[in-house]
Amino acid sequence: MNQSAKRYSPLQVVLIGGAIATTATVSVFGSAWTRCVLAALQDSPKSLVDQVWQLVNREYVDGSFNQQDWLATRQSLLSKEYSSNEQAYVAIREALQKLGDPYTRFMDPQQYQNLTSQTSGEVSGIGIRMELNEQSKRLTVLEAIENSPALKAGIKAGDEILAIDGKPTQKMPVEEASGLIRGKPGTPITLQLGRRGQSAFDLKLTRATIEVPTVRYDLRQEGNRRVGYIRLREFSGHASDQMRRAIRDLNNQQADAFVLDLRGNPGGLLNSSIEIARMWLDNGGIVRTVNRTGGSEVTNANRTALTQRPLAILVDGNSASASEILTGALKDNNRAVVIGSQTFGKAMVQSVHELGDGSGLAVTIAHYYTPKGTDINKKGIVPDIKLDLTVAQERQLASNPNLVGTRNDPQYARAIAALSSNNFAQPPASQTNQPVSSGARDLRF
Repeated sequence: MNQSAKRYSPLQVVLIGGAIATTATVSVFGSAWTRCVLAALQDSPKSLVDQVWQLVNREYVDGSFNQQDWLATRQSLLSKEYSSNEQAYVAIREALQKLGDPYTRFMDPQQYQNLTSQTSGEVSGIGIRMELNEQSKRLTVLEAIENSPALKAGIKAGDEILAIDGKPTQKMPVEEASGLIRGKPGTPITLQLGRRGQSAFDLKLTRATIEVPTVRYDLRQEGNRRVGYIRLREFSGHASDQMRRAIRDLNNQQADAFVLDLRGNPGGLLNSSIEIARMWLDNGGIVRTVNRTGGSEVTNANRTALTQRPLAILVDGNSASASEILTGALKDNNRAVVIGSQTFGKAMVQSVHELGDGSGLAVTIAHYYTPKGTDINKKGIVPDIKLDLTVAQERQLASNPNLVGTRNDPQYARAIAALSSNNFAQPPASQTNQPVSSGARDLRF
């Protein structure tokens, strides 16, 4: 895969799902020892440590635990004294590192809250996307989300956030700033903004619950074809509904073909990726997952596709996990032509659990394969038409986001050429409709 591509942090690619599990299988240690441990664990950081151990012990995909003596690890963890939850966090992270799996990871309460907000597709705040400008070291607004307090208040792309409720933001990480901006709906917040050609000014806003748009789409006239362009940022809780609306709207506008842009999409909810695959694919397999006992589950299309029009998919080295499930399903079933750079290569499934103190744990529970049985882990998906951007092209698109998904975007332009040529596989006229899986767990990749 493209080694120069930016890799997403585990926070961005972990898988959501599953309810918190509080049962403990401590009987393996003997009754007397168990009673002592249970007494010591009540209302102490050790309860958190043991809860993490139990979840990993029950769910982790590798039954050998990376050749570690996992029972000995538990005894070692519980033999120590922890004066605070923070000390327990350190011990938990050290224990998880032994598994050699970057996706099985512990999240403190703030990290877990950020993750759940991201995957739910909703956030309580003011509705902006921002970045830390590398040159000015100032937080800069990338976009004010539709129907958000920020947009209604007149915040614009390019505005600099100089302070949040009086706290200066120079060199402040985006994650820290996001934590300050988020809050209970109906509560006030004051931003100090800098805008080109104006003096710094304060703007008072009221937080609200916002549905974060993950789908952007429009219809373009490309030669003699009407092309529906859809960009999917991530597979959040609202992504499938937004995708359904986009496809139906573009169908009503008489789109002749589609370009689905998954570049930079780090993944999301497993169920969301399956639902979206079924919008494009009438028949055939979507994904096969295998757990630590070798048990497998196959999920198939179910004759609910919204369109059979020609489809091109754009991917890059940051298209990961759920993006790769969708791409692999449509590629293996000859439903789409895939264009761009080799994808990230993450074929592991995680469940995420909320812990007793509001922190969280992501546990790798399964390995997935494409419909043709391809293992893409650490390899990625090779596009049908491989077209890597040059460093200069990447910089141009990064500095001019409005060029992404236009004829000035080489990968998009190549997709239009492929759609115009008709020299790629069309959806199969008929396939055996296999039974639909009993239902994917609501997990996140």
